[in-house]
Amino acid sequence: MQQHGMTISYGENGAPHVVEKESPRYAEAQKACLPLLPAPSPVPAGPQELAAARKASECMRERGISWYPDPNPVTGEVDQKEGGTSEQWQALKRDHRDAYRACMPRPS
Repeated sequence: MQQHGMTISYGENGAPHVVEKESPRYAEAQKACLPLLPAPSPVPAGPQELAAARKASECMRERGISWYPDPNPVTGEVDQKEGGTSEQWQALKRDHRDAYRACMPRPS
């Protein structure tokens, strides 16, 4: 940000922040610098969400979708790279609509 003309201030905790966010140069500096930020850390799921995700994966396999993967043990998300082909994933909701509806948790 400093290379793009922004002034950086450091708070009591040492975290940097841009002083001139209203500057016309801010948007351009932000656009140039955002790709340099590290990827965000995964957000851990709570115990109930993890249990529901595991139950959903087991349910899908019990209904004949043997390739359906287990969820990530931290986030509870299912990664398509962990199981099935791209064709199987594309056909999942189309060909296995009943299993998908029965197994996938619905928001309350």
